[in-house]
Amino acid sequence: MEIKNFDQLDLSPEVLKVVKKNGFDKPTPVQAKTIPPMLEWRDVIAKAPTGTGKTYAFGIPIVEHINLEDDRVQALILAPTRELALQITSELRDICQFINGIKVVCVYGGQQIAVQLKALKRNPQIVVATPGRLLDHLNRRTIRLGAVETVVLDEADRMVDMGFFKDVTKILDRTTHRVNLALLSATLSRDVMTIGWMYQRDAVEITVNEDAENKPDILQYSIKVNEIEKPKAIVHMIEKEGYDRSMVFCNTKSKVERITRMLSNKGYTVDCIHGDIKQSAREKVLSAFRRGELKILVATDVASRGLDIDDVDAIFNCDVPDENEYYIHRIGRTGRAKKHGVSYTLVASILDSIRLKEIARYTKSEILPLTIDLNIHLQK
Repeated sequence: MEIKNFDQLDLSPEVLKVVKKNGFDKPTPVQAKTIPPMLEWRDVIAKAPTGTGKTYAFGIPIVEHINLEDDRVQALILAPTRELALQITSELRDICQFINGIKVVCVYGGQQIAVQLKALKRNPQIVVATPGRLLDHLNRRTIRLGAVETVVLDEADRMVDMGFFKDVTKILDRTTHRVNLALLSATLSRDVMTIGWMYQRDAVEITVNEDAENKPDILQYSIKVNEIEKPKAIVHMIEKEGYDRSMVFCNTKSKVERITRMLSNKGYTVDCIHGDIKQSAREKVLSAFRRGELKILVATDVASRGLDIDDVDAIFNCDVPDENEYYIHRIGRTGRAKKHGVSYTLVASILDSIRLKEIARYTKSEILPLTIDLNIHLQK
């Protein structure tokens, strides 16, 4: 049966209230295919593009299954990065906002352990975690997984790419009463399939292709510009098109800081995040950007994946990304939730041009050349 609206999914009134409050008319394809088998406690392995609503796809069944009379950890979600773990936590809290008694705690590296220990004393039923910090808690015996029934590995491909394969298997081995396991990923690598083979039974396989319905609606442009004029080109496009919220991606931390200073000197409310900035400071910057207090956020690829930042008008690739997949995750910050988006990649050399052609072939994208006159106007 084709699922055309959330009312067909036999959800609780409290969860349906959240769905309607958020203005969701119908489930996305990954939600329509994932929610029913997870509600039936089936194992799931799902391949779906970034930005298609995967958190609600596994979050709704988890919330529906929570036993409010049991104060043990009943569901565990593993994420590869702190940023993604925090975003998942926020969305799960949103899903259960009308259900009194469900507690969600996020544990991740970079935050003081004492803060997490205090939160864990509230006896959360749902824990969202990065693998390394979760193992730390397991060794300290401050988290116990004996009552966990559902485990989710979100962005499983990224998890194994970052070297967490052994950590993930150690954690799964500790969930001795697990009923179902969901693997969600943009790509299904050999290691991800191996985890499925080792720990899943008769899994429901779900594939959501990047078709016209699911692929983000993003106009992609390339602009040839001298290295020294890149900040000027970014400012020109923001002013010309009237963008309120933009993200700028650079390949290095030093470049991020330099571009941030230059944009700030031009009078913009701008800040940056990269790997050398403390997690607490990163979270403050991201919160300010989400609240609209910053017009521009400059970042390395630490921010290109796992952040569900809505309503970004434009993405600027100040540098052509080093990896093809980085391009996908960068531009995926715009054009989300079926809104229109736009991305600009600044090309300063022949090598940049060659790399961008490789990216276009890999991503099957049409990247249109755009010529701008930095002193006069935009010319297509």
